[in-house]
Amino acid sequence: MPEQLNAEQLRLIDARTQKQQWKKWGPYLSERQWGTVREDYSDTGCAWDYFSHDQARSRAYRWGEDGLAGFSDDKQRLCFSLGLWNGKDPILKERLFGLTNSEGNHGEDVKEYYFYVDSTPTHSYMKYLYKYPQAAYPYEKIVSTNRGRSRSEREYELLDTGVFDDDRYFDVFLEVAKKSPEDILFQITVCNRGSEPALLHVLPHLLFRNTWSWITGVSAPTLRAVDQPRGISSAVAEHAELGSMQFYCDQPVPLLFTENESNFERLFKQPNRTPFVKDAFHDYLTQGNKGAINPEQTGTKMAAHYEITVPARGESVIRLRLAPSRKSIPGVAADETGRRSPKTSTLS
Repeated sequence: MPEQLNAEQLRLIDARTQKQQWKKWGPYLSERQWGTVREDYSDTGCAWDYFSHDQARSRAYRWGEDGLAGFSDDKQRLCFSLGLWNGKDPILKERLFGLTNSEGNHGEDVKEYYFYVDSTPTHSYMKYLYKYPQAAYPYEKIVSTNRGRSRSEREYELLDTGVFDDDRYFDVFLEVAKKSPEDILFQITVCNRGSEPALLHVLPHLLFRNTWSWITGVSAPTLRAVDQPRGISSAVAEHAELGSMQFYCDQPVPLLFTENESNFERLFKQPNRTPFVKDAFHDYLTQGNKGAINPEQTGTKMAAHYEITVPARGESVIRLRLAPSRKSIPGVAADETGRRSPKTSTLS
């Protein structure tokens, strides 16, 4: 008598026979896209200098995306990730920081603590952990100290800076579970390991990789806030290939919107193509620039803004959902198949 198959084995069979696309969504989003050869158009071929970490929050990628606890479809068209701010950092934490080859005394080196804790083969369940200090992240100190050390000396690590002393840090867990191949549940658990209550801004991101700015006439997808009768916050994501997906929050939290477009003013001292650019959430939170986000609540990049105070040695939980949607939104027309097609961007 054949051994009875468990649920994950059945999902693997469905994926292999293409009965159901259990592997369509998964951890396909890298932690770092800045400084990679894919985004290097320099004459010298020096990717580190051409696209730095400092530029990454303001400059749209072409060939991929990045993010903390990244999750996306297998072509990185619609991407989910975490944004964090402890109220003290000079920048919004949206991606991993590391030393370039010229900055580190032992070459390239990521200076973060993150762990892939668990995952099934079909990514029907996944768990991720990121350790975030409650003090300001010591970017300049890490760079200057490592630059001053020789190759014979040990690397200066994040733990050496003292930002984790007395357990003053957050453990940020992200768990992902699929109810079906495209009905995806997210649970963020923030654990305060310190002895005092601590404030944390948690910004779950949903964004489209910028595929419309490079070729004239390519349609831009759309993210837009929609009303929910249950009083929760929600948005619809419309994409010509992915169709319509709806994003649900577990509370009526503010939704922030901008465009996944480069901030040419900051980067190159040139006019922006849109008043709402990639680093809008950084400016909104850390600089208090309320005009950085789109008041019309639409764009190609969004974040739900949770501002939580986590009890001493306690935890706070956030639950989210991304699932197929049939809800139409203004300005989006249906094609012959019934799939909803976004408008062509005027910014292409």
